[in-house]
Amino acid sequence: MAMSLETPDKIRTLQRKLYRKAKAEPAFRFYVLYDKICREDILRHAYALARANAGAPGVDGVTFAQIEVEGVEAWLAGLREELVSKTYRPQPVRRVMIPKPGGGERPLGIPTIRDRVVEAAAKLVLEPVFEADFEDSAYGYRPGRSGTDAIKEVHRLICRGYTDVVDADLSKYFDTIPHSDLLKSVARRIVDRHVLRLIKLWLKAPIEERDGDGKRYMNGGKSSTCGTPQGGVASPLLSVIYMNRFLKHWRLTGRGEAFRAHVVSYADDFVILSRGHAGEALAWTRAVMTKLGLTLNEEKTSLKDARTERFDFLGYSFGPHRFRKDGHWYLGASPSKKSVQRIKTKIGDLLVRGNKEPWPEVRGRLNRLLRGWSGYFGYGTRLPAYRAVDSHVYDRVRAFLCKRHKVQGHGSNRFSDAKVFGELGVLRLRSVHLGPPPRASR
Repeated sequence: MAMSLETPDKIRTLQRKLYRKAKAEPAFRFYVLYDKICREDILRHAYALARANAGAPGVDGVTFAQIEVEGVEAWLAGLREELVSKTYRPQPVRRVMIPKPGGGERPLGIPTIRDRVVEAAAKLVLEPVFEADFEDSAYGYRPGRSGTDAIKEVHRLICRGYTDVVDADLSKYFDTIPHSDLLKSVARRIVDRHVLRLIKLWLKAPIEERDGDGKRYMNGGKSSTCGTPQGGVASPLLSVIYMNRFLKHWRLTGRGEAFRAHVVSYADDFVILSRGHAGEALAWTRAVMTKLGLTLNEEKTSLKDARTERFDFLGYSFGPHRFRKDGHWYLGASPSKKSVQRIKTKIGDLLVRGNKEPWPEVRGRLNRLLRGWSGYFGYGTRLPAYRAVDSHVYDRVRAFLCKRHKVQGHGSNRFSDAKVFGELGVLRLRSVHLGPPPRASR
């Protein structure tokens, strides 16, 4: 069954109506939305979106391939019947632990495909309503906005003199969002009790985990009072709804004027950029987060002077940079050391001795990895980082091919720089470096 990821006109029209109504009437509460979530066209498009994201099966083990063998239309009709008859119940969320870039592990919740589809359908209907309310300083998980937009805004602000920085970090944000307060935030706009019940069911879904011996056990469920699983389709939207409480309170209490500051937020990752009042802004933020039931990670939260020291945000490093040609300093943005190290590690993981894939497949995976990385890190002063990555790529590709072809020594004659990035077709990041980096004199 061929499926387009482009939002169908009928759904887009509904979304526009919901957004315009919410924007025009900030106090309006929506009473009848559940029937929209149950619509055949919305469920079909929700399935297409879930299918495009692929992902592992949930606790029931059902895969997209199995659904498609049995027939997608019949499967969707069965799911719709459950929703219409109000007999739908989400299944437990399978929890897996994934390594964090800085060390440690992050829990990832994997709902079943049926639950992902219903969450995606709800998101299609609810997102336009809340988009009308979100603050301009919020960039994460929003249509038409990206991490790159947030990065450009941070760079623009430090270049305008907002160099006293609160580099903030929230402890386990997704795991600590209080259910009762989150549902109140949703209910300020949505009073359709069936929609609220649906969200509550997702928040209270049990978590299936495994102990050290690999045995399954259940956690959470109806007794849980906080957290929305990372990995759920609706979780990013719910997380932005709750974070918006902080951003809205900042605006309504005039903190921007009082602290001569701006907030730039990407989900739970945010910085406050001030002119001389970063300490006061941090104290105020700490108190407000406590009232919201959230906690700042004090070890990772700090005050920085961007004129003299760098701070990292969304994989970029902001602060003093030296112009190579004449040695003068400017306030720049560049891929952080951690971001460069992460891509080097991924390259190393791909080009291991045990990788027996044909070279065209290895090269294809390597080039996709490099294109994706350079696509995100395509802003600011990136040439030094690109050079470092190119050098690492050459060393690892040469070593990989020497092992594969049993070449003695370093192999730099047989696998020269020109051959690796020419005849063998490996992408050289410096070749995609276009235009001068934006900069501002200190």
